[in-house]
Amino acid sequence: MTPKDFTKIWPVLRRQVQSLQLPWVDQMSSRERDPFKVLISCILSLRTQDKVTGEASQRLFELAQTPEAMAKLSVGKIEKAIYPVGFYRVKARTIKDISRRLLQKYNGRIPDTIEELLLLKGVGRKTANLVVTLGYDKEGICVDTHVHRITNRWGLVRTKTPPQTEFALRAALPVRYWKPLNSYLVAFGQGICRPISPLCSRCRLRPTCSRIGVIHSR
Repeated sequence: MTPKDFTKIWPVLRRQVQSLQLPWVDQMSSRERDPFKVLISCILSLRTQDKVTGEASQRLFELAQTPEAMAKLSVGKIEKAIYPVGFYRVKARTIKDISRRLLQKYNGRIPDTIEELLLLKGVGRKTANLVVTLGYDKEGICVDTHVHRITNRWGLVRTKTPPQTEFALRAALPVRYWKPLNSYLVAFGQGICRPISPLCSRCRLRPTCSRIGVIHSR
C-alpha cells in the first residue's frame, strides 16, 4: 500500500470503524477535553484491556481529577482505585510522581508539547502524542501496537518499532490524517485486524491490503 492508496482507502476505513467501538480514552475526551485525564488514562491503558482501563480511570477520577488532588492521594489509595490494571503498583507510583512534578515545575498545568511531556518520568511517545492530540487538539500521531502492526501489515511502512512507525507515518501521510489515525486503527485492530487470525473476510480493506505477515485468517 502506498500513501496514495491510503488516501483512497481512508473513507472505507472510516465507514468500517463506525460499526466498531472507539477506545475509552477517545470516548472520554470527546465528552470532556481534559489533558490531565487523558494523560492518566493513557498511563493506565498500557498493557491493559480497554474495558479495565475505563473502569479504573473512572474510579480514580472519582477520587481526584487534578494534579493537586492526585498528589494528595497515597500510593496505596491509587493502587486500590486502579487495580487490576497491568503493573498497577508501578503505575500508582508513576501517577503520584507525575502529579507532584506537574505541581513543582508546571504549576499544575499539563505541558502541551511532545518534547515537554517526554520529560515526565513514565511518559513515552505514545502517551505524549495522545495528550497533545486528544488533550489539546494539536497535530500528532499516536502509535501503539495496533497502529504499528496494521500499517506494517498493509505495507504502508516497513518498521520494527512503534517510534520508527510514528516518524515513518509523519513522513508519508498528510497532516489531516494524523490525529484520528490512532482512534481508528485501535478500534479496527481490536475488532477486525487482530494480531492473530485477523477477520479478513469481514474487512472492507481486503482488496488493497498486502497482508504482510498474515499466516492464518478468518
